[in-house]
Amino acid sequence: MIEQQVFNNRYKLDRTLGEGGMARVYLGVDTLLRRRVAIKVLREQYAADEDFVQRFYQEAESAAKLSHPNIVNTYDVGREGNVYYIVMEWVDGPSLAELLATDERLPEPVAIDYAVQICTGLAYAHRQGLLHRDIKPANILITKDDVVKISDFGIARAVSQHTMALTKPGLVMGSIYYVSPEQAQGHELHEASDLYSVGVVLYQMLTGSLPYTGESPVTVALKHIADPVPAIDTAKLNVSPALAAIVNKLLQKAPEHRFGSASEVASALREARERPSVPAYRIQDDAPARAMPPPDLPPRRSKMPDRLYREEEYEQPRRAFANVAMLAVALAAAIAIGFWIFGRPLPDFGATITVGNYVGEADAAAEQQAINDGLRTQILHSTSNTVPLAHVIRQNPAPGTKVAKNSIVELIVSNGLPTLGLRDVRGFDAADATRILEDDKFRVRIVQKYDVSPKDNVIDERPAAGSRVRQGSWITLVVSKGPQPVVMPNFVGMTVDHANALAARLGITLDTSQQVVIPGQPPNTIASQDAAAGSSIKPGVTVRVAVNVASPAAPAPSAGAEVVPQVIGEPYATAYAALQQAGFAVYVQWSIQSTANGTVIGENPSGGAQIASGSQVTITLSVPGEVPDTEGMTVDQARTALYSAGYSIMSITYTPQGANGAVVGTRPMVGTSLPPGSGVTLIVNGSP
Repeated sequence: MIEQQVFNNRYKLDRTLGEGGMARVYLGVDTLLRRRVAIKVLREQYAADEDFVQRFYQEAESAAKLSHPNIVNTYDVGREGNVYYIVMEWVDGPSLAELLATDERLPEPVAIDYAVQICTGLAYAHRQGLLHRDIKPANILITKDDVVKISDFGIARAVSQHTMALTKPGLVMGSIYYVSPEQAQGHELHEASDLYSVGVVLYQMLTGSLPYTGESPVTVALKHIADPVPAIDTAKLNVSPALAAIVNKLLQKAPEHRFGSASEVASALREARERPSVPAYRIQDDAPARAMPPPDLPPRRSKMPDRLYREEEYEQPRRAFANVAMLAVALAAAIAIGFWIFGRPLPDFGATITVGNYVGEADAAAEQQAINDGLRTQILHSTSNTVPLAHVIRQNPAPGTKVAKNSIVELIVSNGLPTLGLRDVRGFDAADATRILEDDKFRVRIVQKYDVSPKDNVIDERPAAGSRVRQGSWITLVVSKGPQPVVMPNFVGMTVDHANALAARLGITLDTSQQVVIPGQPPNTIASQDAAAGSSIKPGVTVRVAVNVASPAAPAPSAGAEVVPQVIGEPYATAYAALQQAGFAVYVQWSIQSTANGTVIGENPSGGAQIASGSQVTITLSVPGEVPDTEGMTVDQARTALYSAGYSIMSITYTPQGANGAVVGTRPMVGTSLPPGSGVTLIVNGSP
């Protein structure tokens, strides 16, 4: 099967999700309804069997009629050439088999919750007259919200009807561990057969192992039929006695000894959750190899048959019962007469209660209110476009219904808005990406960032692409502002090599092809540039400069004049010392750059100029705009590092932490954004 194939001009196959004995499952897209789906494609041996294909269509159509929160929806069934496929709801979550492979055992509350949801889904299917016939962990899917979904209703029934013998293909090893004794023998199946499989799954969730194993399918099947029901060691495995008794009842060999319905199992599980130490069922074993003990009878007082003894023994209680019945009839007659005379309704003596209205309440408050009303609750979850998260969407029975005390009321609680897979819009223009995400019912915020990618290009999205995100959530798009601009340095007076090195660090290119002769200027130095110093330019641009190639003898400096040293490209400390030594006053200004930090990128007047001694020379220092790391330095070293970053020492605080009089930190701390020219407090080991 080739991925990217399209079935019925509608269902596009994206990638393989998994493989089984009967089919291969793909993640696909319904291009008509624009939603993710799971597409199960049958293997060739089934597609080649006409009888199976006919049953397959019938059962898949029956399964498509099932609509329940705990059952995977079947959307469509079809054929493309010789390939038969089923289109189903895509459940974004692992199977129970995958969970057990990872965790081996599940905590008892989780096992009960999953088992209750399995039974709730089965109860609905059984009411529609449809058995599953292949309940096993691989067919039980768990969403990220812990909602259980039973899959493969139609295909399991079709395969079960197609192949009942253990030696035929289709009843694979993965299924034989979970089949009921009657299914292993090829007998007629009924609701209790699915409940036996639920018992095996629950046993595995609680113990981490299967009740029956063997070297071959036949061996396992015979154990299902004849071996004793394995007991759960409640003390060793920390399983409650009430739950162990339920598992034992589910695994009975005779269907009539199991529970009567999936709803009854769900009720028993809820009761076990509330009263874990009180088993409601007797542990027994009805395997054919072992006789069932006779029922408990009162001890004989004679050798007469039990029937005669019981008639004699219970003669008096029957008379007493008759007397009570007569009194009840008389009481009912009196009440009826009173009603006829006074026109008042007959009292129900508290036999029924009225269901309250819990819709719109928070789940915890609604559950407590129902308990206070004398009801028990079952919580189901569903997404909602209108009801807030963790609030009741609807209830069953409806408000105002009269029910027996301790009846169960289902509360369907909102999981909030539906979740969608977040599309990958990286590389899109910001406007296009925003439109796509808003069409998916998300809200978009833009964060701009300098980057080498083109301006307005989306370079990242948060949450990450592919994440499941609720509709209406904020999606952050990181959008490129283009490359970070740099401040144009003053190249005039620099040597060509020095200017080229500085330009390379800033990400710009110098065009030095133009040559000039300027008297009084050193040869092989930059005489002029076409971009003004201090202007903002984009990385990658080319700046044209004129290079002085020769110089006639320069006149001697006038009296009292000094030549300005060339300090562009030099570290701050070196440049500052050179200018002071030459007899000039130094004024420092700062430019926040991402490169060449701590070095001089501008000088005015430029190096080589003759000015009066004592005049002011302004240098432009490249700084990062944040407090540098001075930890471990001496105070003098830290002072130099701070000055090179555009800061000064405002004060010094001493601490016993650290060692050797070194700096242990700063305030503000390292990495903090701080305007150049600000003061910083040093925290130094030692005492004042």
